[in-house]
Amino acid sequence: LEKDLQPIIQRIKEKEVEAVAVCFMNAFKNNSHEEQAVKYLRQHLPSCFVTASTEVLPSIRFYERVSTTAVNAYIGPVVANYLDNLTSKLDEIKFKGTLLIMQSNGGVVTPDIVKRSPAVTVLSGPAAAPTAGAFYANLLGYNNCITVDMGGTSFDASMVRDNQCVTSTDGSINRYRIALPSLDIVTIGAGGGSIGWLDSGGLLQMGPQSAGASPGPVCYGKGGTVPTCTDADLVLGYLNPEYFAGGKIKLDKKKTEEVISGQLARELNLSTLEIAAGMYRIINSNMAQGVRQVSVEKGYDPREFLIIVAGGACPIHAGEICKELEIPMFVVPGVSSIFCAAGMLLGDLKHDYIRSYLSSFEKINKKHFLNLYNEMLKTGVATLRKEGVEPRNIEYYPIMDIRYVGQYHEVQLPVLWDDMIYYALDNIKKEFHKEHNRLFGYELEDDGTEIELINLRLRVIGKTEKPELVSKTEIPVELDTAIKEKRQAYIPELSELREVPVYDGDIRLSGNSIKGPAIIEKVTTSIFVSKDYDCLVDDYGSFIVYNKAVFPNGFE
Repeated sequence: LEKDLQPIIQRIKEKEVEAVAVCFMNAFKNNSHEEQAVKYLRQHLPSCFVTASTEVLPSIRFYERVSTTAVNAYIGPVVANYLDNLTSKLDEIKFKGTLLIMQSNGGVVTPDIVKRSPAVTVLSGPAAAPTAGAFYANLLGYNNCITVDMGGTSFDASMVRDNQCVTSTDGSINRYRIALPSLDIVTIGAGGGSIGWLDSGGLLQMGPQSAGASPGPVCYGKGGTVPTCTDADLVLGYLNPEYFAGGKIKLDKKKTEEVISGQLARELNLSTLEIAAGMYRIINSNMAQGVRQVSVEKGYDPREFLIIVAGGACPIHAGEICKELEIPMFVVPGVSSIFCAAGMLLGDLKHDYIRSYLSSFEKINKKHFLNLYNEMLKTGVATLRKEGVEPRNIEYYPIMDIRYVGQYHEVQLPVLWDDMIYYALDNIKKEFHKEHNRLFGYELEDDGTEIELINLRLRVIGKTEKPELVSKTEIPVELDTAIKEKRQAYIPELSELREVPVYDGDIRLSGNSIKGPAIIEKVTTSIFVSKDYDCLVDDYGSFIVYNKAVFPNGFE
């Protein structure tokens, strides 16, 4: 093997290659040759980033393993250089805290782990939102929630079930598969900058094209010439042209109305208000479909979940999204506009491990089966202990990839640890049939169809210290004194403008109940409480907006 590697090493040096990915086809079964090759390469290429597939993703399916390992190698030198510079600067300023990096699976990890396996971070951008969502849902006694986040260009939806963020291994970056566990987040092109346009059939559409940050919406006055969602929200009265971003940005309502009436209203023979209302209705429907993708299409009823609303733009639209999905209540946390940043402070240390074990259930070798799990557990606990986690703060969750014989795709089934250690395979089989029926609408238990195991997985979690969220102690203001103004706003239930009160959302409103329709205006966002809703402000500054018909006596 070493003799075969020598000409390869010479070519790598000649080409000044910075990173090398090593992936042997059957290494998931026996990685001795891959380890030998990597050791030799690292010895003779000390300046290269060398990564092995079994260090990144030691599982069956060659394409997914190759692709994930190649991505890991591609970003390895860049990430390592960035983290080295960052840690050096933190040392210079005598930083005394702990630097943790967000992962795609919703957990955090130390820089040393990231430098070895940087691919764990590639889908980490929106991954902190579900973590924050679970935290705020728990404050209200909910274990299940859906987080929705609408920003300038996109809308993200993700699910938390039984206090666990739902993950997937079907991620991709620029069409390159990343089979590492990442949060199952659906992203669609629906944001404040989403453009309103007419398709070939003359029907009004919203997005996925976006005006971006520059020139941005027409109302920003930066040269935008196409109407966007933010422009529609301004025309409908949900935004204050004198108080956008706390008054730092003045919105040009007159110019916005001219553009909407000129480009869309004239062609559709509708008023400016009707076009803006149509844009609002369509983008809300698009976002509701995004929620369906993360819930209904995965076998869950969204009506059984609490909606946690994040992003600067989403609180204006959340009520109509919930109405379309028949969801009775949503919550806008006080940190809605910085929700992912808040989630990063709440993240636990998480490590995911996988071992492939192809076997029918009837032929599983108990000793080998348990040895694989114990091996992963030992590795995970040792890693967390090195990261400073005490044993009492370590949790672990086994998962099995199972399918019916003859199927290609498997079901990732969370299982109980007791069922693992006591080898209760009958319990696991029953849970598999139930999960398969939930996902696909059928199960083959009565047919006696054989079940086979593909992979064993283990998630090991080190619980971190959480910031304490305390209720505000100031005396709440009288609601009437919180009214900033009254202005015309579009009421979807009436399809017309009505004068509504505008409340200052940045002062102490805890304990107050705000009757809809109303607008609650904050520096970073605005919350629209429509006619069918009321809003309760809790002790933590969160806004609980609920449907009056479902909660006729208010929400307690």
